[in-house]
Amino acid sequence: MIKLENITKIYRMGAENIHALSGIDLIIEEGEFIAIVGPSGSGKSTLLHIIGGLDSPTSGRVSVDGQDLSRASDGELSRYRNRSVGFVFQTFNLHPSYNALENVALPLIFSKIPRAKRMKLAREALGVVGLAERASHRPNQLSGGERQRVSIARALVVQPRLILADEPTGNLDTKTGDKIIELLIKLNREKGLTLLLVTHNLDVANIAERTIFLRDGCIIEEGK
Repeated sequence: MIKLENITKIYRMGAENIHALSGIDLIIEEGEFIAIVGPSGSGKSTLLHIIGGLDSPTSGRVSVDGQDLSRASDGELSRYRNRSVGFVFQTFNLHPSYNALENVALPLIFSKIPRAKRMKLAREALGVVGLAERASHRPNQLSGGERQRVSIARALVVQPRLILADEPTGNLDTKTGDKIIELLIKLNREKGLTLLLVTHNLDVANIAERTIFLRDGCIIEEGK
């Protein structure tokens, strides 16, 4: 499904070049659950952002279903992000003045889907994560776990094939975080979604089908 070939990402910081990724080669099969682990600054989030089309490599090639994202136009990348990828972030990124239903429906606006259908799809996505009864609540009326479930529903509403989760339990207590991981694994297994999960938690990594260990922008180990 996804193929990365000799991916390098260099950021310019003043007079210094920061090598966030150096020569990454990686193949991801459809339906896989992969954990990406490593110390802070190892390139985990950068790798996720390049796969998700949020960032472009300095050099190398990243392809998804044969589409070369490293050569894609802004419009092509936008369509890829909006139709194929669901993002789940540590900080939830929910609009504070919108209720849960409206937050989940937001990505569908860019697909020019009529409002009635947007709300129907958003309600269905909230149902999948067990929050249908909280549809009218704003983020400040929800617990941290509930807010993360809303963000997962927002990722699901575009009916993606790929879920990219960047430290999705980082702002949650252990018990709540475990429930979020269980939900993501359930979506991977029952819906066949490809799941890439950045985590510092080795217990979570041990559940994954495959673990990628990064250090200083390089894959230093990979295995089940």
